[in-house]
Parts: sequence; C-alpha cells; structure tokens
Amino acid sequence: MKRRTGADTRSAKVLLMGYNGANNTGSEARLLAIIEDVRAVLGHAAFITVPTLNQANLRRYIQEGPTLQIAPFPSIFFLALRKLVREHDLLLLVEGSCYMDTWTSALLWAFLWTTRCAYMRNKPCLAYAVDAGALSAFNKCCVRREASKTALIITRTQSAADRLKSWGVTAPIEVTTDTAFTFHPDPADSDLLQRVWPESASGVVGLAVVNFYLWPVVMRLWGRREHCYKWPYYFSQSPQRRRAAEVLASGLAAEADRIVEKYHKSIALICMEEVDEPLAQDVYHRMTHSDRARVFSSRQYNASQMTMLLRELDLLVTSRYHAGVLSLAAQIPQVAVGHDQRLEDFYQELGLKEEFFIAYNSPQVFEFLQDRVDRLLGDPTLIKEALRKGYDGYMTKALRNRKLLRDFVAESGWQVMA
Repeated sequence: MKRRTGADTRSAKVLLMGYNGANNTGSEARLLAIIEDVRAVLGHAAFITVPTLNQANLRRYIQEGPTLQIAPFPSIFFLALRKLVREHDLLLLVEGSCYMDTWTSALLWAFLWTTRCAYMRNKPCLAYAVDAGALSAFNKCCVRREASKTALIITRTQSAADRLKSWGVTAPIEVTTDTAFTFHPDPADSDLLQRVWPESASGVVGLAVVNFYLWPVVMRLWGRREHCYKWPYYFSQSPQRRRAAEVLASGLAAEADRIVEKYHKSIALICMEEVDEPLAQDVYHRMTHSDRARVFSSRQYNASQMTMLLRELDLLVTSRYHAGVLSLAAQIPQVAVGHDQRLEDFYQELGLKEEFFIAYNSPQVFEFLQDRVDRLLGDPTLIKEALRKGYDGYMTKALRNRKLLRDFVAESGWQVMA
C-alpha cells in the first residue's frame, strides 16, 4: 500500500465492516466502543459507514446522522462490498470472530473479500482487535493469501497472533485485547435487576447459553423456514444434533433447579445473541422451578442493560465469550462451558482454564459444572484475585487499541486529532 505524503485534511470516510445488526450484545458493545475510538482519532467530522445484513436491528442502537450512515447489503455480498470499499478511504474489520469459521465460512469470506477489495484499490485496511480460531484447510489457505494483504492486523490475544503466523499470514500483527473492555454502559442501567425483577433479591445466577449444535451456518438453496438464519444461510440440522440439543437443555434445566433448591438463587437465562433464545426458552420450560427463572435477551435489552445485568450476578455460567468479558469489571465469579477458541483463550489468559473451563462435548460436562458451581457459590472469593488481575491487565492492553489506530491513520496520511 502506498502511503500518502503529508496529512490529508479532508474528512475521512471510514467503513466499519463487521457482524453488525445481529442483536448480539458483544458485537454491539464492540461497535459502539470502536465508533468512539474513530471519533477520538479522526474527529466528529469523519464520515462513518456501518454495513449490515439487518438494518432494523442495527437501528436499535445506532442513530444515523450527518456523519454516520447504515448501509444494508445483500446476503450475496460481493458486488455490494466492493462498491462500499470503493466509496471509502479507510477500512476497518471490526468483527471479533474475524479469522475463524466456527460460526460460518460466509462471514469469513466477507471479511477476506473486503480486505482483497481494499488491497486492489490501494485503500488502507486494518483488522481492529480481532480473533483467529478454528479453520478448515481450505479457509486457512484463503486467510494466508488474503489476510496477508491487510495493512495491519491487531489481534485480541497472543494465541490469535500465533495462529495467524502459523498459517503463513505475513501482514504486520500487533496484540492488544477486545474493544468491549472500553465500552461504557449507562449508569442509569445499574439497578436493572431491581427494577425489572424485584423478586430476585435473594441473588441471581446467570446462565449465558448457546445451542452449540446449530453451528456452523451453511449455504443452501432451500430448507425449512425455522432453520433459516437469512437466505441462503441455514443453521446446521440433523436428528443427532437435535437430540444433543435436548440433552443440553435438560442438563442445564436440572442444574438451574439444583441451584434454586440448594442456594435459593434465582436464575437469569441470558441470551447474548437473539439466536440463543430458543435454547433459553427450552431450558426455562424444562425447569421445575421456572417461577424462579427469567429470560434476558439481547433482542429486548441493549448492550448497556445486558452489561449491567452481567455485573449484578452472584455467579456466571457462560458459553459466550463476551458475557465473560463484560462481567469482568465487577469480578463476577464465572465458569465456562466452551464451544469456540475465543472463550478458551480468554480463560487461558485469566489463568482459569485448567480448573474452570470445560469443552461442551466433554462426557463429564454436567458433573464438572455442578462441582464448580458449588465451589464458587461456597466461596465467591475463590477466583476474585485472578479476575481482578485479569481485568487490570486487559484494561491496560485495551488502551493501546486507540493508540495503534491513531498511528495507523497518521501513517496512512490522514490528519488525526491532537
């Protein structure tokens, strides 16, 4: 990429390419924090475009204005994304799950296509605090070829940086952490539980659930409507997957009932993304003590409200990476049942992986979960120090994101704010 000589005094047009508008708490918190970073570096005159597959959802938390627009694009995205790249000066890949196909290959290809289009048009492209995880052999080749064309990749873990290098990615790489750590929830949401669920005064255990057996989303020309994410993308389905999901729901419901009976805690079934709702509702209806449970979904509550909810819990059982991240400021004791590399890496960095993380497909998953729940509710201080140290370290790393963005913009020839 050719660097500009001298600072460009025009207002830059910035494209934020990510998983926007999915009613996903983590994606929402990341995007809002990144918009703040862009404004701090380029000023409020910079023109920001947020592409989305679902503009109605995105408008719940992004307000368009003279310098911010929402740009819907179709499921078959190649021409639309190429046009968006052509119309902008700076390209930021803002999806945390950028270089992985755990959820679907389609998103990965969209990010790589955006990178390729930027490279072909000599546009600066930055992957901003992203991750790298499981990939098929074919997708590793795609990442090696296309991600190497990125001007700078900032990863949110050292493990992600190491994976990219092991796959042969040659782009410059820096390591920080997730931008969600600098997300600032509204203090007015601090008493959310008390306002919406006063019956939970005895304390709340949160279960941030994921139906592991829906993923990855795959491309099909047709399928049942209830299995369609957004045509032509469908959730994975088979009799074996459905039976496994039923076992998961039954096991979680049994553990939730046990917590109610033994510890007299209420149960918050937390949907960090809207697609988690069917499983949460299934768990709720299988519970004997469903009168002591409530579903909290990102479809209904925004990122600020969900973050404050997470920080009011007595204990978090999470299968969602950002539930762990957003609760960390309050050092909420947590245990993880993991599906993708992000959550495992997060627990590794906290020093909790060996004792408080288990893979979702382990035969001992519910025995493990019961034991760790008992340990943490029996002694909430057990991992408090590890969580505190982890949070302090993450905040130090998070502050580097904006500095690296500032350096990147300046090196690309654009004028930055003092």
